[in-house]
Amino acid sequence: MLLARLPDELTARMVYYMVVTGALLIICAVLNFIINRLVLKLISKIIRSNKLKWDDVLLETNVFQRIALIVPGVIFYSFALFYNGFSGTVQKIAVIYVLIIISLVLKSILDAIDKIYRQNPVSKERPIKGFLQILEICVYLVTGIAIVSILFDKNPIYLISGLGAATAVVSFIFKDLIVGFVSGIQLTWNDMLRIGDWVEMPKYGADGEVLEITLYSVKIQNWDKTISTIPTYAFITDSFKNWRGMRDYGGRRVKRSFYIDMTSIKICSKEMIERFKKIDYLKDYIEDRVKEIEIYNKENRVNTDLPINGRQLTNLGVFRVYVTNYLKNRVDLLKGSTTMVRQLAPGENGIPIELYLFIADTRWVNYESIQADIFDHILAVVDFFDLRLFQNPTGYDIRQLKKN
Repeated sequence: MLLARLPDELTARMVYYMVVTGALLIICAVLNFIINRLVLKLISKIIRSNKLKWDDVLLETNVFQRIALIVPGVIFYSFALFYNGFSGTVQKIAVIYVLIIISLVLKSILDAIDKIYRQNPVSKERPIKGFLQILEICVYLVTGIAIVSILFDKNPIYLISGLGAATAVVSFIFKDLIVGFVSGIQLTWNDMLRIGDWVEMPKYGADGEVLEITLYSVKIQNWDKTISTIPTYAFITDSFKNWRGMRDYGGRRVKRSFYIDMTSIKICSKEMIERFKKIDYLKDYIEDRVKEIEIYNKENRVNTDLPINGRQLTNLGVFRVYVTNYLKNRVDLLKGSTTMVRQLAPGENGIPIELYLFIADTRWVNYESIQADIFDHILAVVDFFDLRLFQNPTGYDIRQLKKN
């Protein structure tokens, strides 16, 4: 008789648990409908109607929606007694569910903090995403320890002490995390890297602006619009160039040379000097320099019948002065910065004339345009000083030789 009654009792219990579970699910569904359609809509309306911006971010990161998900866990925990002998198991499942939802809520809050902080200009200098990622990992770690302690009915402190004994294993598993965290602190607090910085890292093929600094990696958008992702620790262990100093200075350097044919250099004749006096950038210089040379030669009784005697002007020297004055009169160069036209050591390609200056516009397109305009002008006026530029023979030169 007892064995015959067992299936009926088992069936009755199953039906009972199904009815209880169904009733609780219906209650959860009704409460979920009320919360979503009334409470959350009201909260959303209040938030969007005020002038504050930070609370809008809480909506975007689903903070309130995830808080609402705690309700089903609370309902099942509160009515777990209806499951009779399984009430303890149901309560454990409910608590684990609530812990998981709380960890998701905290993650949403951390995401909201990051978004709110990014709206502040200081976020480019002191990004906190890496630190928030550490907190996020800590949240998941604490949640995991709590869940394991609930499942095995162990004190969390007992589990933590067990982790302490496995420090070597934990250190190996979280090696990248630890290295990334330390590197992130060094980068941030030593002000080595900011969001928006232009950096070059040839080893990783990166040349562009920093988009994001995280615990594990730095994301860089290259100038060809590709994305390079570099480990954070690489910015500590490897060298990289940061162009922020150039932007802060307000000027971008030009350091470029062109070559003068040495056979075209000569002492200026009287006709050349008179011609140079007509150039606005040279008029005062030529007059002062000619007087200075005449006085020197007269005081030292120099025989000026031969130009080689005494001090004389050369076409290359006058050309360098012209280029210097031309550069100093340009409004697009950075005032107060070093502007120099210098002659480098002669070589097989002639005499290098190097321009060293700073353009007052750091934007790439504008910088290249101004630089090209400067050299276009200089290369075009070289002939006026009876100088020749040096370049290797071209097809045109060879055709001209054949004609002759």
